[in-house]
Amino acid sequence: MHIQIPTVLLDGTVLAALSKEDMYGYALTKIVQESLSVSESTLYPVLRRLKKEGYLETYDEPFEGRNRRYYSLTPIGSRHLEEIIDEWIVFRDSLDRLLEENTNE
Repeated sequence: MHIQIPTVLLDGTVLAALSKEDMYGYALTKIVQESLSVSESTLYPVLRRLKKEGYLETYDEPFEGRNRRYYSLTPIGSRHLEEIIDEWIVFRDSLDRLLEENTNE
């Protein structure tokens, strides 16, 4: 079965990863892929959108003769992550109750 990942879940996963530390794109992709099955071609447009919406900032750091683009969470991004977490908890609790009711029947 293939479940399409909702945008808010993908956003939350990216923001949560960056809440721990700044990361360059490839490293961030690998971290996100540990939780969700997404490709690099899916993740980079998400990063651009989150930056455009003000949730992320970027900066470049030299690495082996070239630059790596790092992503960091903004204060607005931190607040948005908190909202996503709150919504996730409500969703998860509702789903848990529904599943419990179905197993008790």
